[in-house]
Amino acid sequence: MVIFLGWIPALIFSVIAALHAVWGLGYTWPEKDSQSLARRVAGFKNIQTMPSQAACFVVAAFLVFAAIIILMAIGLFTPLLPMVVLKVMLGGLAAGFCMRGIFSFMPFWRRMTPEQPFARLDRRYYGPLCLCLSLMVIGIIAQI
Repeated sequence: MVIFLGWIPALIFSVIAALHAVWGLGYTWPEKDSQSLARRVAGFKNIQTMPSQAACFVVAAFLVFAAIIILMAIGLFTPLLPMVVLKVMLGGLAAGFCMRGIFSFMPFWRRMTPEQPFARLDRRYYGPLCLCLSLMVIGIIAQI
């Protein structure tokens, strides 16, 4: 069960990492231009362009790292760290994604990220996805 539970967030993190890498390379899919994409995926007040290439690649690298930590914890890769360290890292990952998911429903976050369609997508998809990912990672921690 833990292997199945681990594959799901690892795959999701990998797909989202690939998207960030594509954006870091300058592609604007699924939008037609940088401004439209920025309003879809970042949503910060008055945003005109996507965050920097470096920022996109840092997020992509973090998500790949998260997927690798999960795959090590469930035994798919040889763990390079003690299990207790992996559990602490997974706990931090779960806490971070839980906070990000909760932010989607907080007034301060909406004031910071009011642009559409981000605000709508954040409440409908991005925030709930972050909360689900957090719960899946907590489930992994509980089973390893």
